[in-house]
Amino acid sequence: MAWRCFSTAIVFLYLVDEQTSFLILVPFVVQLCIEVWKILKVFKIVLPWSGGAVSNSDDQEEETKDLDSEITTFLLCCSCPLFIGVVVYSVLYSSRKSWYSFCIKILADGVYGLGFVLMLPQVFINYKLKSVAHLPWRSFMYKASNTFIDDIFAIFTSMPTTHRLACFRDDIVFIIYLFQRWLYPVDTSRRNEYGESIEDSGNEKQD
Repeated sequence: MAWRCFSTAIVFLYLVDEQTSFLILVPFVVQLCIEVWKILKVFKIVLPWSGGAVSNSDDQEEETKDLDSEITTFLLCCSCPLFIGVVVYSVLYSSRKSWYSFCIKILADGVYGLGFVLMLPQVFINYKLKSVAHLPWRSFMYKASNTFIDDIFAIFTSMPTTHRLACFRDDIVFIIYLFQRWLYPVDTSRRNEYGESIEDSGNEKQD
């Protein structure tokens, strides 16, 4: 949650520095306000509690967490040297308006790249387990419509090339997910990105 707030703020500053259209900036302002509100709400709820959380994870959930950690670590180890190389090359050979613009651009590039890396583990987990987690229809339609709207803005609105590529980056992961959703069965015991599963919902209804 803190990462989403930080990354949204960095991308917003980058878009402002690049004098991007208000059609792109306004949604980012709204998103940044929402992320800040989420953080304030979570801290308000969590800070008074001093006790530890109770873990209800089963063996399959632990396996999923291990796969996620392993794949994320591997991708970060591969991408960090590449990012450092890009930074060094930019410092030595790229022109810049100011050091502020340069730092914001580098941070934004890092946010875009890390965002892509953090989306990939779920694809690899689906491949390893040969299944997909249940995704409610409303959540699926929200993701699909959000991706489609981002593509429309990326095609017809003036924006930095890096941000445009980041929009199409999401399409790649979403298309792979759609293929996996068609190829693999839905595992009712697996928790999705919202921490929910079909079996948990069924048990709650029975209770």
